[in-house]
Amino acid sequence: MKARIAVFLCFVISVCCFQAFAQDDAMVKSIQQRFGLYTGNMIQEKMYVHLDRPFYLIGETVWFKAYNLSGSSHRFLDMSKVAYFEVLDAENNALIQTKFALSGGKGNGSLLIPSTLVSGVYKVRCYTNWMKNFDPGYYYETFVSIVNPFVRFDPGRTVKAEGKYDLQFFPEGGHLVRNIKSKVAFRATSQDGLGINFKGVLLNNQNDTLQTFSPQKNGIGFFMHTPQEGSYKAVITDSKGQQYEYALPAAAEQGYAMQVTDSTSNILKITVSGNVESDEPVYVYLLGHTRQANLVAERKFLNKGRAVFLLDKNKFGEGISHLTIFNEKTKPVCERLYFRRPQKQLSIEARLNKSFITREKVSLELSANVAAAAPEMTDMSVAIYLSDSIHAQPQQDISSYLWLTSDLRGNVETPEYYFQNTSKETDQQLDNLMLTHGWRKFKWENVFVSQAVQAEFLPEYDGHFIHAKILNKADDSPVKGVEAFLAALDVPARLYAAQSDEDGKVMFEVRKFTGPKEITLQADQSRNITYRFEVASPFSKQFSAVTLPPFYFDKTLENQLLTRSINMQTANAFQPTVFTQPKALSSDSLAFFGVPDEKYMLDDFTRFPTMEEVLREYVRGVLVRKSQKEFHFRMVDKLLPNTFYKTDPLILLDGIPIFSADKIMQFDPLKIKKIELMNARYYLGSATFTGIVSFSTYQNDLAGFELDPNVFVTPYEGIQAEREFYSPKYDSGNAASRIPDFRNLLHWAPDVTTDASGKALIEFYTSDQTGQYDVIIQGITSGGIPGIKKLSFEVGKRNF
Repeated sequence: MKARIAVFLCFVISVCCFQAFAQDDAMVKSIQQRFGLYTGNMIQEKMYVHLDRPFYLIGETVWFKAYNLSGSSHRFLDMSKVAYFEVLDAENNALIQTKFALSGGKGNGSLLIPSTLVSGVYKVRCYTNWMKNFDPGYYYETFVSIVNPFVRFDPGRTVKAEGKYDLQFFPEGGHLVRNIKSKVAFRATSQDGLGINFKGVLLNNQNDTLQTFSPQKNGIGFFMHTPQEGSYKAVITDSKGQQYEYALPAAAEQGYAMQVTDSTSNILKITVSGNVESDEPVYVYLLGHTRQANLVAERKFLNKGRAVFLLDKNKFGEGISHLTIFNEKTKPVCERLYFRRPQKQLSIEARLNKSFITREKVSLELSANVAAAAPEMTDMSVAIYLSDSIHAQPQQDISSYLWLTSDLRGNVETPEYYFQNTSKETDQQLDNLMLTHGWRKFKWENVFVSQAVQAEFLPEYDGHFIHAKILNKADDSPVKGVEAFLAALDVPARLYAAQSDEDGKVMFEVRKFTGPKEITLQADQSRNITYRFEVASPFSKQFSAVTLPPFYFDKTLENQLLTRSINMQTANAFQPTVFTQPKALSSDSLAFFGVPDEKYMLDDFTRFPTMEEVLREYVRGVLVRKSQKEFHFRMVDKLLPNTFYKTDPLILLDGIPIFSADKIMQFDPLKIKKIELMNARYYLGSATFTGIVSFSTYQNDLAGFELDPNVFVTPYEGIQAEREFYSPKYDSGNAASRIPDFRNLLHWAPDVTTDASGKALIEFYTSDQTGQYDVIIQGITSGGIPGIKKLSFEVGKRNF
């Protein structure tokens, strides 16, 4: 007995020594430092978009609210100021695109569904410029159904014919190794991407039945398997009695396998088993983190082919954690995900009557709080729409998206189920989900590099980036080291400058660039080169592997579709389009160069017939000279009185650079409203100007001035102007108004914020449509805790 105790004590002491040594191990510290450097440079943004409805007709407007959050904490991330919203078809062709502004990690917008779309299911995705550095599967994506009632369509035309099921096997840790018992998860889906029920058997080379298995939820389940020499196959029988055969992944002779189990309620046990040949002691390293935070790193000695890590679950954050095993060369050999249920939940309560009549005022009282916590500011978005029997797949809620599917690969079926049902069985199903959907955030080869990974796409922290390329018109070769200028007819005038790189690329960071515009691009004319410009699209050219589900429309709902189509046309005809009014701008707002040193409103002076007379007679800060039959301007240097610069200043007409003084001198001065001067050197990017002479027309439209043929002019859509959802008010005895009100979307409130007591109030009026209305409320606290609330009410007919 004493001998056993002594052996046990020696074992405990040796384990403790290994653990203590592991904490101070240089490789562990190196892994931590490299991982910290990577995560510090490659901050993760996570986007969620609340759409007002899951089903639309052409001609209807999509309203949306974007939540841009930190990938690790789920708190609002005020990094990107611009986001991109797209609607894609099955071939990833962008059918609708828009850009909208973000502020403090929040933004909202809208877009009209064009009549050119055919009926079908479409993919909606949203992302920032910074997110283009990562896997496109990390963009926010969801599906919407759109119907074009004016073009005949077959309701079942995109439903694919039945074929062989897709059955995939996922060994825990990533690999099967001979003679090592492993958990093997599986996922079986049909042609529509949904899980199937079946009965399966595992067979060896001799067709001996080793075991039976079947899925637990959505075609997902697991079985235990110890591979020996030879191959294995699975035979499944579906609900129709048809059989299908699939090969199991081959087992490696040497390698590692891992198994994660709950040792106790607070301890996570990670067992690493390995078949490796080595004359030296074999060490393995564990790195765990929760969305690149809550980092845990340890080293263990592989004793008799096994190493056991015991981790406190509380060291990990809530949601999905990433567990990776590395060998002594920091090569990842095993990997899997672990899910820890969130303990805190945002409870959203809504109070309103169960029934109303048409054109009646509705008061929706909201409250949001986290149990056993002081109220904190909650940002919510609220959609209220008619449930008209035309149902589509509901949008995934913010809570299940942030905690689950945003960190998983592929399509997760019914993700909200795992949160609505809390039990040991559901926890097992969640673990199966972790094994079958994998990880997509980053590649380890980008983490363990000698130099920090350089991001190709910068965050649009201060404004939208417009990218272009300058080419030599003669041979289409890129032109490097040339100054380029971008401007648009805008009030106040804004001018942007950039210098082309080795590949002829230029990037302009434009601010407050709203709505559709015509931009001008031109390059320094001092070189004897004729330039050509190519403007790049800012939208992502990478796409996720997620495929669209089949489109189906119930033929029995044709009457409801006709009614909704009529209501849509009526609403478009009678409801006004309301744009959020920006702060009032003075017609004489400051241009990009600020307060001018001299300013001349020409209507205050005697109007001369030529520009030369105007400049010579009363514009004191400009000296007009003619050399070799060409006009030149010389500006007074305000720092050195009676001294003139020796080079031409920057000449602007309505904010557009004009590099020929002759063309300005030929222009009709009666079309010029004002002239402004900057009598000092002006620096714009890498460009330097000896003063500025700015001419402005009355309508800020160039007044017929003909630009140089080398100026590239192209339409460009800026950040969309924010629209306000229109909701009529029947509060002045106008409920009897004869203007029809057939709103399907009764109310949309993208920016609802609770007060200090955690409460908020929304008021609106019902429309002329009777029936049941669904209320969808989604939100998140300033601390990163999401929540959702769904309810409904009835609207009956008003008796006049």
